[in-house]
Amino acid sequence: MKLYGSPLCPDCVDAVKVLDGVGIPYDYHNITESLPDLKAFLALRDSRSEFDEAKESGLIGIPAFLMEDGSLTLDTDEVVNKEK
Repeated sequence: MKLYGSPLCPDCVDAVKVLDGVGIPYDYHNITESLPDLKAFLALRDSRSEFDEAKESGLIGIPAFLMEDGSLTLDTDEVVNKEK
């Protein structure tokens, strides 16, 4: 699973703590430190309907979890429940 986020985002910091706490592996992509990671995230954000509500609310849409099967969620609890 890829986790797109930023240490500047409290929700992302919490998501990392939760995933680490339950032992769920992830590949972290810091969109505020890496231009390639930011570009990859923006390509997802611009093309996936999962981000519509976040964009309409003026949110960035992180943390964003891109699963191995191509599904995407912005919900940490959904990831934890799916990986159990």
